[in-house]
Amino acid sequence: MLHLDGVVAGYGAGDVLQGVDLTVDAGSVTCIVGPNGAGKSTVLRAISGLLRPREGTITYEGREIHGRPPEEILELGATQVPQSDGLFANLSVRENVLMGAYIARRERKLIERRYAEVAELFPLVGDRPDERAGNLSGGQRRSVEFARSLMLDPALVMLDEPSVGLDPKALKVVAAAIKRMVEAGKTLLVVEQNVRFGLRMSTHGVVMESGRVLMHDRADAVLNNPEMTDLFFGGTPTKAPSPTASRA
Repeated sequence: MLHLDGVVAGYGAGDVLQGVDLTVDAGSVTCIVGPNGAGKSTVLRAISGLLRPREGTITYEGREIHGRPPEEILELGATQVPQSDGLFANLSVRENVLMGAYIARRERKLIERRYAEVAELFPLVGDRPDERAGNLSGGQRRSVEFARSLMLDPALVMLDEPSVGLDPKALKVVAAAIKRMVEAGKTLLVVEQNVRFGLRMSTHGVVMESGRVLMHDRADAVLNNPEMTDLFFGGTPTKAPSPTASRA
């Protein structure tokens, strides 16, 4: 579905991504983990068109998309939910969700059908459409953001740090929402600082450091890799993981 080949990208004169190779298969949940500054979120920005790669190619559903504007990539079926809370606190749940279909705003029947489908997938949207978004908990707000991202029926949904700032109770709400998206047939590419949370809900894991992919394998293999355990859970690895680790 999605393939990055030798992608170099950055901000100003500096390169954050140093030749990233990455493949995301249709129907998978791929989680990118790594220390701060590894380039995880920059990968999502390059895919979604918010950042133009300096080198390399990005192919989505057989089409090269690097350099295309974000709205065109969105229309092709790839959407991103940013790390920051993007809801309008003074607007209702329904109003916030409908903003996800802004580029199709003239197609009223389509929008109403999509809203009904999203409301079925996320009960909060159907049960509390008139609730002010500012009254919702952190996990509920994330669920509304996910619902909004599905209004154009994308095939690929990219989530940037969906667990950031959430307590354990809210994490369960977010995990349940992500599970519903998977059950609805969406392909997910997730960036996470919470390594255990991210990898346990994923089929594949990617480890990045210093703008490069160090490991790409099954999520359970990444989570149980001794070097990764040392790197993320309190120790110092004796050696770096092989960048040629095989994918499942």
